[in-house]
Amino acid sequence: MTVADCGLIGLVGGGEWSPECTFDEMLLEVSKTETVSILPTAAAYEYPEMAIDTAKKHFESLGAKIDPVMILSRQDAFNEDFIKKLVDSKFIYIGGGSPHHLRSVLWQSPAYEAMISAWKNGASIVGSSAGGMVLTDPMVDPRGGAFTVGLGLLKNIAFIPHYSQWSSEKRERTHYLEGSQFATVGVDEANLLYRTPNGKFELIGTGEFEAYFDGARIELEDLEFHVEV
Repeated sequence: MTVADCGLIGLVGGGEWSPECTFDEMLLEVSKTETVSILPTAAAYEYPEMAIDTAKKHFESLGAKIDPVMILSRQDAFNEDFIKKLVDSKFIYIGGGSPHHLRSVLWQSPAYEAMISAWKNGASIVGSSAGGMVLTDPMVDPRGGAFTVGLGLLKNIAFIPHYSQWSSEKRERTHYLEGSQFATVGVDEANLLYRTPNGKFELIGTGEFEAYFDGARIELEDLEFHVEV
């Protein structure tokens, strides 16, 4: 297995499964599947069933279907039925909510290992808002804009969703703290930043996007030189 054999990694700035997320049709095509495995883990305390219903209606409008993977607690991340679903999936989509709860559930768990196994076999992994934040390492703490440990599917990068909603003070603090060890990227809702298997980064959407390294603005194409998997 080489990195080129692995799947696409997508980071959505929030507002997932809405009509504005026109890129989901492309993600289905790239993933070569009509079934999306939906993880509402981050919304465990925010009506996860509503997240599932929203995803179901959205993907049905695209001619696809969803397979809910109801990992809501740490114990669920060891459930063999859920693990098998993830291993066999071609398209795994992690919704938004609490990044800290999501990370605590998936951290060094069989469920996360199953996701990595699927990705290494070509599956797409997409996270929106909190779902995208935890896929990077470091992870931005949304409460104040500082950094903490993420799951690290993408390394040397920190992801900021809902970027247009961040105050200039939080932005400045985050970019000041980043130093020269990793890049930070800010993406608006209903916008997709994704990494192709060959390491290139692409952006779909018309919202605000900014990337920084060592306190200075960088271009989208520069990310491939900083980010590792």
